Amino acid sequence: MSRIFGMPVSSVYPLYVAKLERKGRTPEELDEVTRWLTGFDDAQLRHHLEAGSTFREFFDAAELNPAADLITGVICGVRVEQIDDPLMQKIRYLDKLVDELYRGKPMEKVLRTPAVPA
Repeated sequence: MSRIFGMPVSSVYPLYVAKLERKGRTPEELDEVTRWLTGFDDAQLRHHLEAGSTFREFFDAAELNPAADLITGVICGVRVEQIDDPLMQKIRYLDKLVDELYRGKPMEKVLRTPAVPA
């Protein structure tokens, strides 16, 4: 088992916030992509952060967005779509969304919003 599985999400979340704020992104944007990925509402997200839920508990309670499989690319040197462990893949999905925000990708692209036909 990976050590990160037992790590509280609340110990990593402030690091995500700090990373994003360096690029002018907001904690609200981080919350938005996290809610999109997990299906949590704001109260559920706050509960998990305040309760110290581990990554395992956090993602066990989540209802992953059906469009999450559209998250592709490399994070930590590994293609997220090729990660075998389902929990690790979910964690890396979140990492990838944070990375995309950090790199300045527009929110509608980060959230895999389908283009509206003209």
